[in-house]
Amino acid sequence: MMIRSPILAALGAALLFGASTPFSKWLAAETSPVLLAGLLYLGSGTGLWTMRLIRDRGFAPSGMPARDWPWFLGAIVSGGVLGPVLFITGLSHASGAEASLLLNLEAVLTAVLAWVVFRENAGPRVVLGMVFIVMGGLLLAWPSPGDAASGGALGGFFVATACLCWALDNNLTRKVSTSDAVFIAGTKGLVAGVTNLALALALGAVPPAWPRMMLAMTVGLAGYGVSLVLFVLALRGLGSARTGAYFSTAPFIGAAVAILGFQESGSLAFWLAAALMSAGVWLHLTERHAHMHTHEPMEHTHPHVHDEHHRHEHDFSWDGVEPHAHPHRHERMTHSHPHFPDIHHRHRHSFYGVEGQKNGPDESGP
Repeated sequence: MMIRSPILAALGAALLFGASTPFSKWLAAETSPVLLAGLLYLGSGTGLWTMRLIRDRGFAPSGMPARDWPWFLGAIVSGGVLGPVLFITGLSHASGAEASLLLNLEAVLTAVLAWVVFRENAGPRVVLGMVFIVMGGLLLAWPSPGDAASGGALGGFFVATACLCWALDNNLTRKVSTSDAVFIAGTKGLVAGVTNLALALALGAVPPAWPRMMLAMTVGLAGYGVSLVLFVLALRGLGSARTGAYFSTAPFIGAAVAILGFQESGSLAFWLAAALMSAGVWLHLTERHAHMHTHEPMEHTHPHVHDEHHRHEHDFSWDGVEPHAHPHRHERMTHSHPHFPDIHHRHRHSFYGVEGQKNGPDESGP
């Protein structure tokens, strides 16, 4: 599965995940949170692994280097086990529209972790966008007089905590994003699905009827499986913070489905939060980043086309079809062009641009 444009991949992931949120809330009405999380991810894992076995005509190695496995396991625990349980629990206390908008916090937390912990660049426009999204999230989660009875504040807390788990997951998955995206998403789905399902059954949860169970697994395949495959492909080309920014359009899709399809109403706070979050998303989507930077020599394998970063010769017979994947080497190169922190632009930044080099202005501002 290959998507040429990482932006289209990120938006496709947002579309699938956003549309699945109201359906997950509807399913949560009669299914325990842990059990539903298990069914959603089990549907994702079994569906994607079936697709992978068909695609590769049997089992094929993942190709993931040994050094990447700790990052991958951390992503599975934070995003595949803890995140969905917290999110489904939050959905049982908050409306689908509010939970969908609150999911924008995932983009903010992803960007903060990418910037502060993983040293990914985030310019003034991205930071300002974060501020607007945080303001919208706080407005949406602010307790009202009826919250004591409705549990809205508690639901917001669980959804926000799930966003933190998924933000950590996003940054850890970025570390392994050059590996097979279907393997990454499918394996995460299987491990998370089996773990949550076993936990739910141990706690005494009763599985729903087969039609409802199959519906949950189908929603999981689309909203958690195929969506994650597209998200991993976007991480390769955009980095964590930018992919999270594009993906933050998902809550608006979910909110629209909840309001139009499930007859939920939107409060004044809902629409004010939507306006603030829309402004934040727009700032993220229109951010531009360019400066003089140096590519150090590097060898790796990933799907690519022969662009300015892939001007290598082949030591094997090649049919000319692109994109294609094989081990290749990048020589040292210095140039300037608009770029994202993709797998070829993961350099550190300082006030002067690339850390340690006074290369001119960073053009990532508003």
